[in-house]
Amino acid sequence: MLTDWLAVALEIYTFVLLARILITWIPNLDPYHPAVQMLLQITEPILEPARKLIPPIGMIDVSPIVVFFAIRILIGLLHDLPF
Repeated sequence: MLTDWLAVALEIYTFVLLARILITWIPNLDPYHPAVQMLLQITEPILEPARKLIPPIGMIDVSPIVVFFAIRILIGLLHDLPF
């Protein structure tokens, strides 16, 4: 079903988003490395609007975490659809 495929795509995106969150914890990581650039290009279209809605708390950007949980909720809703 289409909802199953969409749920799988969102599952994959959550792993990409999780990787993006984890790379922020690595000191001295080259921001121009192709893998880092790929993660930025994939996640930034979702995170940029979220940052406009959710301001940082001090120096901590919580928007990736909020987006992560929002996607997990959406996946749960897709699995609960009757068709």
